Amino acid sequence: MWACVNTHHDVDTSESPIVFISSYPNQESGLVEICLMHPLDVVKTRFQVQRSVTDPQSYRTVRGSFQMIFRTEGLFGFYKGIIPPILAETPKRAVKFSTFELYKKFLGYMSLSPGLTFLIAGLGSGLTEAVVVNPFEVVKVGLQVNRNLFKEQPSTFAYARQIIKKEGLGFQGLNKGLTATLGRHGIFNMVYFGFYHNVKNIIPSSKDPTLEFLRKFGIGFVSGTMGSVFNIPFDVAKSRIQGPQPVPGEIKYRSCFKTMEMIYREEGILALYKGLVPKVMRLGPGGGVMLLVYEYTYAWLQENW
Repeated sequence: MWACVNTHHDVDTSESPIVFISSYPNQESGLVEICLMHPLDVVKTRFQVQRSVTDPQSYRTVRGSFQMIFRTEGLFGFYKGIIPPILAETPKRAVKFSTFELYKKFLGYMSLSPGLTFLIAGLGSGLTEAVVVNPFEVVKVGLQVNRNLFKEQPSTFAYARQIIKKEGLGFQGLNKGLTATLGRHGIFNMVYFGFYHNVKNIIPSSKDPTLEFLRKFGIGFVSGTMGSVFNIPFDVAKSRIQGPQPVPGEIKYRSCFKTMEMIYREEGILALYKGLVPKVMRLGPGGGVMLLVYEYTYAWLQENW
């Protein structure tokens, strides 16, 4: 299927203005997406860190989770941990899209099929992005799983200082869970960019602006959904490593693959897919919007730079 893609058109090795995709339109869309979808991210994280549904305070459904958080923590409970992703948004988007284009340009000089080029470039961009966002993720997860009232929990910067003072900057502190974050972002971007760029060249474009918009959004939506399904075991492992440990003072979840194995052995295969529904509800539409902004910003830069 991928062999049918026009190599010359889609793996362009010329200088690309998309390296500067961190410009205002993409950043703005990302901030809007965070503000609208963050409650789903909180619910997803709560699902992923819980080990048993027998606890009366456990989360069983997305709707029930929203009701419980609102009843026990108030409206602001849905926005716990929102500052780290807002702070990370500009560097994250800049790295995601600029490195994808740079890796794609580099791979264009090799004898690779376009389909493989998109997959490898996506994987590379995800791995690079993960290194940038992981410290922000550690702080975000810690704040999201805190069930105290919003006003009772520490501020973002106070919590970050607390982690650094107690655990340091390394792999047990502000960078714990890095391997799981690498897996999560690497697989997501590989599927996301690989599927989108290959499928959009197979499904015919439309001259009708509305139909063309829906075509691109639909492919982006499916790309985001598929990326979420493939990477969620890494996401669950990441939440377990970066979140609270079952026994305070004892570190049970240390490494990515050991954590996956432990979850599978103790809780079953479906436990590795905890939080999938809220994750897809967020990253399906978010994937469509993000790639629409990418496409239209790219086109604008190509015309004006």
